[in-house]
Amino acid sequence: MSPTTETLTAERILEATEDVLRRHGPAKATVVDVARALGVSHGSVYRHFRTKAALRAAVTKRWLDRTSETLSAITADESRAPGARLRDWLAALFEAKRRKAGDDPELFATYMVLTGETGEVVEEHLADLTGQLTRIIEAGVASGAFTAADPATTATAVFHATGRFHDPGYHRVWERPGAQEDFTALVDLLLRGLGRAS
Repeated sequence: MSPTTETLTAERILEATEDVLRRHGPAKATVVDVARALGVSHGSVYRHFRTKAALRAAVTKRWLDRTSETLSAITADESRAPGARLRDWLAALFEAKRRKAGDDPELFATYMVLTGETGEVVEEHLADLTGQLTRIIEAGVASGAFTAADPATTATAVFHATGRFHDPGYHRVWERPGAQEDFTALVDLLLRGLGRAS
């Protein structure tokens, strides 16, 4: 089936947009380029995304949601102890960010630009992540594994304390020697602070 005869969906547009951004970068990529890659008119793209900014926000959200979805599975796994879930959640976040930066540096650089443009999308992503952390900490408090007077405030503190290992601004230090050991030491410290022995 040729691009012009396939059903044009929002997901297909977002996939094509990601490819165009990878090839041209955020400064040069246009809606016309996306339409050309799909074999449709730019008007067809605009029927799904009313503006270029809306398209860029949607592709950024899609990129960020991949991380959120991976982490939400860990958050929901109530068969595991809260301390193990918290450790795994933070490790998965670090690994996801490190993989994005290392596996596709051109696209990562593009998303660094796009996240700067789409503050609302980023704020929603951060709220989702801290919400997941809050649920893990609440479970820890309920089981007696953690001590936290306000799980939401504690979750925000844990998120900020580990920022060096997930904030994209630190991506250059993620592959330095000792980065993994530093991460492990920090998580150990946080878990002890929450009232768990290891």
